[in-house]
Amino acid sequence: MEIGVTIHSTDLTMSPVDVAREAEARGFASLYVPEHTHIPTSRRTPPPTGDGVLSEEYKRSLDPYIALAAAAAVTSKIRLGTGIALVAQHDAITLAKQLATLDLLSDGRLVLGIGYGWNHEEMENHGIDVKRRRALVREKMLAMQALWANEVAEFRGEFVSFEPSWQWPKPVQQPRPRILIGGAAGPVLFDHVAEYGDGWMPIGGAGLRKALPDLRRAFEERGRDPASLHVVPMGVFPDAAKLDHYRDGGVTEVVLRLPSAPRDRVLPVLDDYAAYL
Repeated sequence: MEIGVTIHSTDLTMSPVDVAREAEARGFASLYVPEHTHIPTSRRTPPPTGDGVLSEEYKRSLDPYIALAAAAAVTSKIRLGTGIALVAQHDAITLAKQLATLDLLSDGRLVLGIGYGWNHEEMENHGIDVKRRRALVREKMLAMQALWANEVAEFRGEFVSFEPSWQWPKPVQQPRPRILIGGAAGPVLFDHVAEYGDGWMPIGGAGLRKALPDLRRAFEERGRDPASLHVVPMGVFPDAAKLDHYRDGGVTEVVLRLPSAPRDRVLPVLDDYAAYL
């Protein structure tokens, strides 16, 4: 089981460039950063954390793709991931090129952790029908994968459509960068993971052991090898017993949560987490 870290990067936190450099120096396997294009002030949608007030960092999120590209320039081994990317809020053709470029420039270190989104106002501002966001994400992912894997790609769907086209660069990772899908356990999510993903990225690990047989079964039904499945709990506060439980339960990578804070608060936590490596 590998161990990575995640930080909600903002203009007030330790730079993700410096976090990546320090995490790599300590031997962590990965760094993940989240995405929010903006946060409408109406606050109709309650915070995903269950808190009464949305945490300040959500208002100040950095663009994850630019942040990871900058991190790639100062590192050589650590995987660089989104945790999570909001694919529904992007044009599929443009995002495919951005991600392929990032994978190329990082020498194949991109991990695309994606989700369907929780903030209804944010999605609506992008013209998204919230009730259909899962279908929208699925189609955009399939369209991007067509562009990544084929010299000439064509896609005809309900939400995305393009004629036979060339698009380079291709990702170093073929036929696609590693794709992890976040969300609560269930048949729809697991079918999507098996259809166009490579693994599951739950928030924390509650109920994980109970759910994994269903996910492995979904892989088998799609003709895929369950042994290839990545299981990556995100945002974990660690202790030895918890990490042992994850390892014994089939988790392939666990991502530990760093504080969304300046350097003087992040580095001591990073040092504490290094003891688990």
